[in-house]
Amino acid sequence: MLTRRGFAGFAGFASCALCGLAEFAASEVSAQTAPPPAPAGFTRKILSQMDGPMPGYVTLVVEVSIDPGTVVARHTHPGIESGYVVAGGLDLPIEGQPTRALKPGDGFQVPVATPHAGSKNGEIKTVIVSTYVVEKSKPLASPA
Repeated sequence: MLTRRGFAGFAGFASCALCGLAEFAASEVSAQTAPPPAPAGFTRKILSQMDGPMPGYVTLVVEVSIDPGTVVARHTHPGIESGYVVAGGLDLPIEGQPTRALKPGDGFQVPVATPHAGSKNGEIKTVIVSTYVVEKSKPLASPA
C-alpha cells in the first residue's frame, strides 16, 4: 500500500507513464498537435482523436505500453481519464482513494484534476487503453 508520504514521493520520478501522454504538457491538445517523443519505459499510440463532446474539449483514445519497472510520476489532467488494463498490471494511487493493484480486465477512472501516480507491477509489459475527455486549451497532463 502506498502511503501519503510515498504517494508524494512519486513526484520526483519520470514523467507520467499511466496517462501515457504527459509529454503533451508542453503543448495544447488538438487534432493538429503531435506528441513529442515518449520518455524511456513507455510508448503511446493515439487510436482516435476528435473534437467534443462539447466546444473547447477533445476526446482521445490512447493505447499505452508500460515496461516493467517504469514509475508513473504524480500528475493531473484537465478532464476525466477512463482506462482499461489489457495486459500486465499497474499499482494506481489516486488521491483520496486506496491504491489499487490493477490487472488485465480491470477498469479505472481518475476524476478531473485529481492527482494520481503509479508504478508498473509484474514482469511483463503493461498495456492500457485510456480515454481522455479534456479541455483543448490546457496541457493534457501537468505535474502535481
